[in-house]
Amino acid sequence: MIRVENLSFSYGKNRILNDISFHVDPGEYICILGANGCGKTTLLKTMLGFLKPEQGAVTLYGENIHRMDEQEMAKKVAYIPQSHNPPFPFTVMDVVLMGRTPHLSRTYRPTAEDVSIAREAMSRLGVLKYARKKYTELSGGQRQMVIIARALTQQPDILIMDEPTASLDFGNQYTVLAHMLSLARDGMSILMVTHNPDHALYCADRVIAMQDGKIINLGQAKQVMNEPTMQSIYDMVIKIRDVNISANSNATVCIPVPEIVH
Repeated sequence: MIRVENLSFSYGKNRILNDISFHVDPGEYICILGANGCGKTTLLKTMLGFLKPEQGAVTLYGENIHRMDEQEMAKKVAYIPQSHNPPFPFTVMDVVLMGRTPHLSRTYRPTAEDVSIAREAMSRLGVLKYARKKYTELSGGQRQMVIIARALTQQPDILIMDEPTASLDFGNQYTVLAHMLSLARDGMSILMVTHNPDHALYCADRVIAMQDGKIINLGQAKQVMNEPTMQSIYDMVIKIRDVNISANSNATVCIPVPEIVH
């Protein structure tokens, strides 16, 4: 579906991405892990066409994304940034309906079907009750749920997310992850940057571990998320343990062991 091949990018003389290659298959959930400054967000921006690579290419269904029509690409790819602050106090319904923009006719007027799709996405994320409220009056966590609903309203083939749960409380983080996992099982591809290794263990089919602009490990979540790899990218002692949840259920967790300064 979407393929990154030998991608490199620099800001001036500072190399940010160095020979990155991977692909995302239909219905696959991939998480990208790495410390601050390792190139995760730059990678997403390059994949979305916001930045032009120094070398290599990003293709979607075999077509170079930097040569694609923006509207056609928007029908296939949705992006959820870390945060969103609108310049005007739109209602929540208006914000979510913006996700239908790539599908609208020349009149740019949403149809009853567009409104129905938006309401369904809002209901799925639990924000339909805020439909008439001003987006600017919502909490940070509520805003993020609205932006995710907007992305779902876009009905993309692939959803690219940059730390989508960063502003959410513990419960809502896993509510969002569960929704995303359900979408992946229904055939939507998910590519998500996260700073929480446990999120990757919870939902990812594959994990990309990045360090200094390079991929240092890529594969199934439990294979990539071993103690040496985690300790390398986060520069601290980390333990990976299986814990018993119930009689027939176990979970793998990532436990940081910071050095205690006396």
